[in-house]
Amino acid sequence: MERRAREILSVARPILLEDGFQALSMDRVASQMEYAKGTIYNHFPNKEEIVLALAVQGMKLRRALFAKAVEQPGGSRHRLACVGAACEFFVSNCFDDFRIEQLLRQVNIWDKTSEHRQNTIREYETSCIGLVSTVVQAAVESGELQPPPGMDPPEIVFGFWAICYGSQVLAHSSPGLKEVGIPDFGRAMRIHLNSLCNGFGWQPFMNWQQHIELMDSVHQQLSSDFHQIITSQREDQ
Repeated sequence: MERRAREILSVARPILLEDGFQALSMDRVASQMEYAKGTIYNHFPNKEEIVLALAVQGMKLRRALFAKAVEQPGGSRHRLACVGAACEFFVSNCFDDFRIEQLLRQVNIWDKTSEHRQNTIREYETSCIGLVSTVVQAAVESGELQPPPGMDPPEIVFGFWAICYGSQVLAHSSPGLKEVGIPDFGRAMRIHLNSLCNGFGWQPFMNWQQHIELMDSVHQQLSSDFHQIITSQREDQ
């Protein structure tokens, strides 16, 4: 059953990415697999469920990258930079997964899926936030960060998530960024993330040039490990 479900997803994935959600249908998947359509329905009640199942694959991969990032040695701000590198690496090297994840945000897709798979999506998001929250908590315990009164680690993580994820979505959905004076969205995103760290008083303080150099350094440090994670995950799929 699991093998056949993976086969269905492997057939549906290129249809969705190359031809779009409207072109994805249970009939088309069944035809390409030479299965009866009822076989497809035994695994997925509709094509919206297929989209969520594909999104889970990508979110599982992101969580694995985050887990690798937060286990790195060094101070909390260095480990946070490793998480930032994982975010950048995911979008650069798993862009199709990033695209699929955008689809599940659409109400007409989300509302037609099962509570079980919706909960799976929520669990992966919660897990990623939890991993980054451990870095924030470590910063608090070490004295490298003194958060504003009443602000918990997940709320601090939300700020970084909003800047990073939001920047990546805008960069790939807004064709006019260069025209408004943002020729390099990655650089701009890094500068804003560094400013947020400094604004929270997260030690050690860095100017934006130091932060960019740190990000380049951790990318070099983790690139091989990140690629191995992707290879391993793809083999499991």
